[in-house]
Amino acid sequence: MIDPSVIVFSPVQKLAGETLVIFAKDGGDLTKAAKALDQKSGGAISKAIKIADFKGKAKKSLEILAPAGLEQERIIVAGLGKHEDYTTADWLNLGGALGAKLKGLKGGTAGIVAETGAESGPDGESAANMALGIILRSYDFKKYKTRKNAGNGEDDTACNGPEKIEIFCVSPNEAASHFAVLQSVGEGVILARDLVNEPANALGPAEFIDKIRELEKLGVEVDVLDAQKLREEKMGAILAVGQGSERPTFAAVMRWNGGKNKRSKPLAFIGKGVVFDSGGLSLKPGEGMIDMKGDMAGAACVTGLMLALAKRQAPVNVVGVVGIVENMPSGSAQRPGDVITSKSGQTIEVLNTDAEGRLVLADLITYTQEHLKPKFIVTLATLTGAIIVALGKEHAGLFSTDDQLADRLTKAGLETGEKVWRLPLGDAYDKQLESKVADMKNIGSRDAGSITAAQFLKRFVDDGMAWAHIDIAGTAMAAPSTDVNQSWGSGFGVRLLDRLIARYYES
Repeated sequence: MIDPSVIVFSPVQKLAGETLVIFAKDGGDLTKAAKALDQKSGGAISKAIKIADFKGKAKKSLEILAPAGLEQERIIVAGLGKHEDYTTADWLNLGGALGAKLKGLKGGTAGIVAETGAESGPDGESAANMALGIILRSYDFKKYKTRKNAGNGEDDTACNGPEKIEIFCVSPNEAASHFAVLQSVGEGVILARDLVNEPANALGPAEFIDKIRELEKLGVEVDVLDAQKLREEKMGAILAVGQGSERPTFAAVMRWNGGKNKRSKPLAFIGKGVVFDSGGLSLKPGEGMIDMKGDMAGAACVTGLMLALAKRQAPVNVVGVVGIVENMPSGSAQRPGDVITSKSGQTIEVLNTDAEGRLVLADLITYTQEHLKPKFIVTLATLTGAIIVALGKEHAGLFSTDDQLADRLTKAGLETGEKVWRLPLGDAYDKQLESKVADMKNIGSRDAGSITAAQFLKRFVDDGMAWAHIDIAGTAMAAPSTDVNQSWGSGFGVRLLDRLIARYYES
């Protein structure tokens, strides 16, 4: 992975680097500095563009080795396409495309001439987002690689990439300032990815809690509720999920008090942290179980978010609450048909032990409202396979009781590229949860599975509490390859929630 510390920003003057990236606009026209390089090379660059029929389409590139008349060993001509309407996400994705090229370099210096026109270039924030894209794209998870790849003889454990990446832009000081913030957010994404990618034998509940405790070094206050404290809090739903596992169950509360008024109501983010989900006695089929090391992606997102806020010293009060548990079959596991009592006092008939994430979140919602008194609550979970059927892997599902909160999450998703799509809630769906022996069942019918899961959570949200739920089952694990993520675990949600906070709630 490319280390963020190797990235620096400089004015567009003397261009340096063994490898130099220049931009071509839609149609293949070079920018000002690129044209000067072309002249110095005796037209070698423009000739290569013509021969390759390179049209400057977005994220496409042309590589020229040992160009005549230039000191550079390699010129990469990167396409901008129709850049006039680039969003933050577009600059991020452009950086990701460049990161794919730069990661393969072995040492040396790479320069990027960030120009978009004859006299202009991206503003500082856009240049910084491009740099973040480079970092995120370069991420890989090779912690457990111990030998050379037998196919190509290269060391799988080696960290390739330039020793220095110099981005030449019109406002380097502004870019450096923005990147200092974005780098912190990127570290939060990487932490979330690392957690999701870890195998379940290495990252059990206790190990996850150890990772959370490391945030105390950054000024995050951490309170851990072990099984005894969970029983004292009468959190019967989360305890029921974990009772079949030999590994202990925990909840953790992370507090970042960065607001001017330390007593102001915090923003609350709650994450499901099922470190492995076998389905319990309602056992998943083998092919459905293999990905279940990632069923803690909601908690990973919340943990990564708290790291990002602390690293960038965000001026806001935020609490992150996670339930860390393992769902396993055994003689002590909860059974289909059991009736359990949640912290709220509401009883739940458990018809399917594989619908366990909602039980974890139910108790956490009640605990958060009772003890932390938040301004709003956002829950995140890899909650249902049904959301993948509905939305695929392009959007996370969004449910909310508050139109303003839902609208802000949607806008933050579009800005960051971590997109959400709002689905309905309603009494007709809620009726599917009615039970003859308890206050509710933990599943509805096969229809609208993601909506009935959200309706279940809504039953634990106090009247008047602004609440949103994000179902990240399709976007956080077994994630599709994108310009900024080639990893199985995407770290989805960290950038989305950080943008929500920064845009609308910081003092």
